[in-house]
Amino acid sequence: MMSSSQMEPDTQYLVPGNEPARQPSTAESREDVNELPLQSNKWNRPRSNIIRYVLAALVNNKLHMALGQRGVALIAPACHLVAYIISCTHPPYPVLVVAYIFAGIANGLHEAAWNTYIGSLDNPNELLGLLHGVYGLGAVISPLVATNMITQAKVPWYYFYFFMVGLCCFIPNEMLTAGEIGISVIEAVACPAVFWRFTGAAFRESHEQSDEDSGDKAKNGLRDALFTRPAARISWLCSFVLLFYVGVEVTVGGWIVTIMMEVRHAAPFPSGMTATGFWLGITAGRVVLGFVTARLGEKLATTIYTTCAIVCSLIVWLVPNFYVSAVVVSIQGFFLGPLFPCVVAVITKLLPKHLHVAAVGFVAAFGGAGAAVLPFVAGGIAQGTGVKSLLPFVVGVSGGILLLWLGLPRQRKGGAQQ
Repeated sequence: MMSSSQMEPDTQYLVPGNEPARQPSTAESREDVNELPLQSNKWNRPRSNIIRYVLAALVNNKLHMALGQRGVALIAPACHLVAYIISCTHPPYPVLVVAYIFAGIANGLHEAAWNTYIGSLDNPNELLGLLHGVYGLGAVISPLVATNMITQAKVPWYYFYFFMVGLCCFIPNEMLTAGEIGISVIEAVACPAVFWRFTGAAFRESHEQSDEDSGDKAKNGLRDALFTRPAARISWLCSFVLLFYVGVEVTVGGWIVTIMMEVRHAAPFPSGMTATGFWLGITAGRVVLGFVTARLGEKLATTIYTTCAIVCSLIVWLVPNFYVSAVVVSIQGFFLGPLFPCVVAVITKLLPKHLHVAAVGFVAAFGGAGAAVLPFVAGGIAQGTGVKSLLPFVVGVSGGILLLWLGLPRQRKGGAQQ
């Protein structure tokens, strides 16, 4: 039976899960409102993604040392509320970019804090699978909510943020609410209540009990994780694994609708459903395969998952049939899903405890750059050589994930590296 402090990060991860899949649904409506070319929007969004995750990575370790998980539970929901309240006001696009920086700081703090916390518990693979499964659930729900609000309720794109903030707003012929109280409000109230006893003093004490002199080491946690062997090898390899993984995830999730319409000549609605199937596959894979990973071990299990994902991407590329592609894309998502939780589990097992927050925070930030950089590269490839060229691009990047993963040290059953 999970305690409330184990369950709370799972429910809180629903908020950042709404981020990546929501944006394509609102981009078209955003373009005419802000009177900026869509290409300009796509150029600014990656830069705001990188800025926000880097800022979170720089402060994560010091924030934990000073305020503990309680500080994250207070600051991250506040940043989400600031971002979504600004977005509700229908600001000019440059202001929206600034708002997204606040949302990204919150997401970066969440990822380091809750991945590290869950990864240090018993049965980390199963629990991390549930945590990231909720993230995938948010990525499934948000496009459906946003699309229905824009196309069915005929409301402007920025009304979606009322759903995120949790405000009730009356619009012609429609009453839109995020239940009785919204996602971000629930996050802002419940998370501090659950993690109130997880102070900075408690965090420092737990590290002192687990590692000798870790109080002094933790002050240089990020530097040690990145530039001191053998931790540096693990941190950088995991960083590039997540850079490529998140890039593949966001590229497929963002471009699959266009690929189905232009390459497989499918209608808009079934093409849109392929993206939903992909995110559902990721959600299911994270929840289900977490239990398989616990029995096979992270190294072997992730090797198998990545190989299966490469086979799926080859089928999507080489078999010119819409129905085959739609089904296989969902299966591809199923096998891609567990990669992020597996990387976090490996970091918490291979690195000493005082480096966990710094390493996970940096790796997540580096992976967040993959969500910005690789889809931007994919867009350049699609513009230059056509959308069809993205299919071999995904195969190649997936192969890079496998090669990087094989470079990680092996583990004994006790968790020590060989």
